[in-house]
Parts: sequence; C-alpha cells; structure tokens
Amino acid sequence: MPITPPVCDACGDPIPSWRIISVECGRCPRCRRRRSDVARARAIGTYDGALRAIVHALKYDGRRSLARPLAALLERHGRDVMDGADLVVPVPLHRSRTRARGFNQAAEIARHLPLPMSLALRRVRATPSQTDLPAAKRHANVREAFAVRSRAGVRGRVVVLIDDVSTTGATLDACARALVHDGGAREVRALTAARVVSRSR
Repeated sequence: MPITPPVCDACGDPIPSWRIISVECGRCPRCRRRRSDVARARAIGTYDGALRAIVHALKYDGRRSLARPLAALLERHGRDVMDGADLVVPVPLHRSRTRARGFNQAAEIARHLPLPMSLALRRVRATPSQTDLPAAKRHANVREAFAVRSRAGVRGRVVVLIDDVSTTGATLDACARALVHDGGAREVRALTAARVVSRSR
C-alpha cells in the first residue's frame, strides 16, 4: 500500500490527521520524543502485499532486475528527500552476508537513482538479523556497527541513505550517526523501498 500524506516529516509514517503533527516542526508525537540523526525519511509504501513480495524477490531470490523499477518508484515518492541532496549512500551489509547473498540489495537500488552513489559506509561487525529481534533490542544490536570509510567524501554534504526496508529505523539511525558524527555530513536523510508502519503514536 502506498504511503500518502498526511505523513510525519521526520519518519514518514502515515498519520490519521494533520492535527496530530506538531505545527512547529511537522513531526508526529513519537518523533518529537526521540532523537535521530535522520532528518527526514520516506518510503514507497508499507511492508505488505505486492511491495513486500517484490522486496523479497530482490533480496532473497536474487531478482536484481527489480532494483531498477524500485529505484524509479523511490525517486517518485521521495522527491522531497532527494531535492537538494548531494549523493546517495546504500546501507552496507557485512562482508560475510554480501558473500553469501552475492550482492547488496540497497546498493542495487541506489545505483539506479539520479544522484552519485558513494559506498561511504562499511559494516564493521556482523550483527544478528534485525528481523529476528524484538523492537526494543534493535538499536543496541546495530550500535557502532557502521563506520565511515576514509576519503568517503561526505563532509559538509547532504546524504540520502538507501535501504530496502525500515522497521524501527534503528539501522538508519546507526548509519546516520556515523555519517554525521564521524564523517561530518551536513545532513542525512533516508529512502527505503518499504516501511513497517508504527501503530503506536
């Protein structure tokens, strides 16, 4: 299902009414309570139905040809995120997972977007799949799991993180923290093919 306005300006979650958003910052109550280095996030749609099947086919069945149409949809649904950005950075896999899968699905999507792609991040430790963890443990699982590569070229620039699915936003937060605090990025935004929508506002 496509995610359409009204949405929170920060996390991109759909909300039932514009009145729920803070007039001052355009954020939902949950995003006003938490701190994140991701300035704005958007997704094509919710992680269910046909979109979930497409993401699974790309990620687990090796249907890499699906990356191009997903990128086209991301470009259409994420115009406000890409506007004024300098480059896209795919969320990296650990080298052991890249070897097992044969490719990084986030990089496959990112290479078809109309901004330069930089492999600015590396995953410095293997972590259990976020899919297998309860929400409360996901931030701890990926804390300090990412590092900025030398000569990454992100200092002072507006970066858009690219990934296939965002569930709690923990992985995006960890990547953004590295890009901002270690890499000196001016701003980090995020685009994902799908988003697991929070039901608790």
